[in-house]
Amino acid sequence: MTILPFDHLTPEERLTLIGELWDSLDQRDIPLSDAQRVELERRIAEVDAGTVEMIPWEVVQAKLRARRR
Repeated sequence: MTILPFDHLTPEERLTLIGELWDSLDQRDIPLSDAQRVELERRIAEVDAGTVEMIPWEVVQAKLRARRR
């Protein structure tokens, strides 16, 4: 496998590329450990039960950006 140089990209461009690569994977392509699977199932059950507060991604992004300043 050939690894392409990415140093010409800005950090933001590299993060965007990482996101696009991640999004291109099928869910079945991402192996989970038993502990990860248990945690994922626990979180899904909480959402299904309505026992957790859902926070829109835009709100999370804004809070993270504010923390970086």
